[in-house]
Order: sequence, then C-alpha cells, then structure tokens
Amino acid sequence: MNSQSGFAHALLNPELPCPSGLKTCNGSDPELRFALYRNNVMVSLIDALADTYPVVQALVGEAFFRAMAKVFVQANPPRSRVMAYYGGDFAAFASAFAPAASVPYLADVARLEMARVLAYHAADAPPIDPASLQGALADPQQLLSMRLVLHPSVHVMASPYAVFSLWAAHQGTLCISSVDADQPEAVLVFRHGLEVDTLALAPGPAQFLIALKRGDALAEAAHAAASLDREFDLTQTLALLLRWQLITHASTGDHPHEYPH
Repeated sequence: MNSQSGFAHALLNPELPCPSGLKTCNGSDPELRFALYRNNVMVSLIDALADTYPVVQALVGEAFFRAMAKVFVQANPPRSRVMAYYGGDFAAFASAFAPAASVPYLADVARLEMARVLAYHAADAPPIDPASLQGALADPQQLLSMRLVLHPSVHVMASPYAVFSLWAAHQGTLCISSVDADQPEAVLVFRHGLEVDTLALAPGPAQFLIALKRGDALAEAAHAAASLDREFDLTQTLALLLRWQLITHASTGDHPHEYPH
C-alpha cells in the first residue's frame, strides 16, 4: 500500500493509527491534526449525503441516517471530485443495510431522490418540433418501427411502494398520515427549464416510458403498456410528453434524426 492510499484508508477508518511520517508546519501534534482532519472529512461526506437524500433522512431520523451514512462513507469513499453525484450507490446500500430492514421503501425513495439530482445535472437537448412528430404519427406505415428519444433528464421508476406520496408528503403537498406506504406507485422525474419536476404516473404510462427508454419501438412500448394497464391512453401519454417537451427525436429504422427538432 503506497503512502497516498494508506493516508486515504486511515482517513475513513478511525480504528487505524495516524499515518507515519506526517509533519506539521507549526510543530503541533500530527496525530491531533490528523484526527481533526479525519473528523472534518467524515462530517463533510455525511453532510453531502444528507443534502442529496433529505427525505430518506426525514423518514428514519437524523441520528439513524447519519449513523447509516457513516457506514456507507467508510465503505464507499468518493471516486470523483464532483460531489454532486456522490452517493449514487446509496440506494443499493440502503436496501442491504440490515438495521433499515423495517423501512423497506427506503431504497426506492433514495432512488427517487438521486433521480432528481441526475435530472438537474443532465445535458440540455432541444425538443422535437411537434408538427413534424404529428405528421410522422399520422403515417400508419411508420408507426410500427418508430422510436422516440426522450430528454436526457427523464427518469422513470415503478416501485412496489408509495415512493411518490412519501416524497410529496415531505414537500408539504400531502399529509404523511394519509400515505399507505405499501401502495405501488410510479414516478416521472425530469427537468423543465431549470426546475426539476416530479410527477406521479399511472402504471400504463410508466411502462410505456420505461419501454421507450429501453429503446423499444413506439408500437412495442404501447402494447406493453396496454397489456399492463387496460386504461392506458397513448394519445394522452404522448400529449403529456409534448406538453413538457420531453421528446427530442423520432426515428424509423436506423435514422435517429429523421424528424427535425
């Protein structure tokens, strides 16, 4: 283990001694200075997770969250200088964190909160021209093979838990006492302008958007949605995407930019 990796390893493990060879410019105790630095780094990383996952923290309480976050930080040090994405694996960690087993929806709430972060930092992309898309949709021969490309900020998740309601209750739009956490819900997250929006979706539209993001053709995606949800309405779902300017390209075959913006 080289000196840099040894320093980093000791920094996140309070059971390890201060790395040897450290010196201070003012002659103070290196072990004391390192202990202070170690504490500051740990607190800063836990604070970063708390900023990204405020609803997760609210659901389990600050003390439990910070204890859980400390375990995560020790096992998952930052691998990038860009701290906005730190904690991307926190949802997977939470799902396997035994002390949180009594809160089974915690991981999916974490996934929703990270989706909001990713949506905020996603690339910009101009929307498709609605007239050109409507013209393409009017051609029955193109519908079978048409594929729609969604805005880079779009994230869709379907959960066996009431992730949207749990999140909304902590935004002040719902009363937490009215939320049935075991009610399955789907969520659409996207950025519109500079604002990140979070919308509840019915099962059909959610399945449709998941299929589109997977690369399925329009007809395949619509069939999958209708098979899951008898009330799925393709026209209404497309209208939703156009209203929020979430379609960036339409293509047939191997021509992803066939229809202009």
